Amino acid sequence: MTWRPQYRTSKFRHVFGKAASKESCYDGVPITRNVQDNHFCAVNPRFLAVIMESAGGGSFLVLSLHHTGKVDPHHPKVSGHRSNVLDIKWNPFNDYCIASCSEDATVKVWDIPPHGVLKNLMVPWKELQGHSRRVGLIEWHPTVNNVLFSTSYDYQVMIWNLDCPEQVIKNPVRTISHHTDVVLSMSFNTDGSVMATTCKDRKVRLIEPRSGNLLQEANPKTHKATKVLFLGNMKMLLTSGTSRWNERQLVLWDPDDLSVPLKEESLDGGSGHVFPFYDPDTHMLYLAGKGDGNIKYYEVSSEKPYVHYLTDYRSVLPQKGIGVMPKRGLDVSSCEVFRFYKLVTIKSLIEPVAMIVPRRSETYQEDIYPMTASNTPALTAEEWLSGINKGPVLMSLKPGSQAPESHSELSGKGLGNSLDTRRSQSRPGLLQLSYIQDQLGTKDDTQNSVSNGEDISLCSPPKTENELRLKFHKQQEEIRRLRELLNQRDVHITQLELEIKNIKNTQSQSSL
Repeated sequence: MTWRPQYRTSKFRHVFGKAASKESCYDGVPITRNVQDNHFCAVNPRFLAVIMESAGGGSFLVLSLHHTGKVDPHHPKVSGHRSNVLDIKWNPFNDYCIASCSEDATVKVWDIPPHGVLKNLMVPWKELQGHSRRVGLIEWHPTVNNVLFSTSYDYQVMIWNLDCPEQVIKNPVRTISHHTDVVLSMSFNTDGSVMATTCKDRKVRLIEPRSGNLLQEANPKTHKATKVLFLGNMKMLLTSGTSRWNERQLVLWDPDDLSVPLKEESLDGGSGHVFPFYDPDTHMLYLAGKGDGNIKYYEVSSEKPYVHYLTDYRSVLPQKGIGVMPKRGLDVSSCEVFRFYKLVTIKSLIEPVAMIVPRRSETYQEDIYPMTASNTPALTAEEWLSGINKGPVLMSLKPGSQAPESHSELSGKGLGNSLDTRRSQSRPGLLQLSYIQDQLGTKDDTQNSVSNGEDISLCSPPKTENELRLKFHKQQEEIRRLRELLNQRDVHITQLELEIKNIKNTQSQSSL
């Protein structure tokens, strides 16, 4: 009988969570007390948005990511809804565009000024009217520009195309009516060709969003699913919920056959819903329970037992909701592979928590940062509606390889040019001077002002000696990155000169 080790090798075995210092948190934020089971928070490399507790209508707060510390209680808000805001999501392809849904049965899409919300924002870029009851959940298409999904307490899922001149859109592209109760969560596969939903009727459904056809339906008797998540390219579907004994449970499914689950695993006896998050680059799964202080994380494989427990991040501060930073906004110099933003209601605090792979080397770690999804859309809405499917456009996180695209760069492309033209035509009086100045800025200025997802113009001055030291190290890293970029450009120029010389020699020989 051969001996086999009881452990498995993994480069993420020792991943640990590191909470930000008090100076790097967001303090004094009036977080909503709504009981909806949503994240209540949305993050991108420039802004953090959080739903607020407010009277006389619904509103949410948009803060510059690097303006940490005490938040002014009179900070300007985005407050155009007539009732409580239930969900907010940033456009994955435009860091200045955010969608919100509310109990007033509308979905609104907002244009955030490049320098943040400097006064109360009341007029949205688009208003979507089609649901008859409160809208509880919204999701952007993962690869297509300006396609938004919304679901309401009228049990319907609506698909909206924002590439139209009207400011108020009343007719969705498609209405999906397969659900018999409230939709609890939505998730998409890698190219967005299949949508998975969980419903209050306990059923898990796979739907083709363009046609609205129901592909598969699972009705598990021993599992009440609340959240659903596609696990990237693993060809697996994950649902979190409760078992028949009211234990929190994790279940894996084969998307090609929902008749029998691949794996069922009990977690604990907690009462709050579990929010699952998956990183397709590292194959790591994070489970954050509502009302918990801890975050469990696992590694997912394609072979049994599929899910391998790693460890917990432990904290005494319970989270009301949680936001996640896109991969392009992480700090690769510190080997950060994931970042949460915990909403701590009891302290009116938003606490960033970084998941870090411990490495001794300070150089860029290729093995933990493969090519990842970028902020460039793969398709336009018209192309997707015509029947085309395409995976995400990938980018490298290596410093100097590709600077994050800014709003002015997007507008210089054909995709963003028509979008910004329509915005200026629909709201000519609201086009701010700062936005016009950004439009006139050059690409080089934008690349110099943005480093690794951090806008230098939005950084607050260091308040302590530790912050000053951190700023110094970041500046040194920026200098090294720029030197590498210059060396790469010199090599590229030399290659082009050699190619031109070879072409001239070829032409001269052919003429002889």
